[in-house]
Amino acid sequence: MAKAKVGAAGIEYIQGAMKRPKKVNGHNHGNYLVATHRTAETTNPNCQRLYTFDSDRYVRSTPVSTEEQERRTKFAAIARMVVQRNNSLSTLSSDQAAYAAQKNEPGGKTTWKSYLWKVCKEAYEETQS
Repeated sequence: MAKAKVGAAGIEYIQGAMKRPKKVNGHNHGNYLVATHRTAETTNPNCQRLYTFDSDRYVRSTPVSTEEQERRTKFAAIARMVVQRNNSLSTLSSDQAAYAAQKNEPGGKTTWKSYLWKVCKEAYEETQS
């Protein structure tokens, strides 16, 4: 559901799904009401948006293809590898040194997570070939 921040003057912002359709007897009643609040720094003062969508907005119109299922499986496997590697104390110091060495290079990964995703993706692709 939505999160709201309340201040002295009232609601400062709302972020998330404010309303979802209710499913009754196999079909949906109502629509989605979604509020977004931009937290990134900007000079634009308009950081709050409100959207409404039909109840069937998130219903898939086609079945999952085998190619898409393969991509999902690959993503899930790499995501598990990233979590394991991030929590592994045995590779932490060498990973941090390698990350620091490539961070400022052209094409280098500038965040720790993106570096781990790159390393784990390469490792995954090596095991698959």
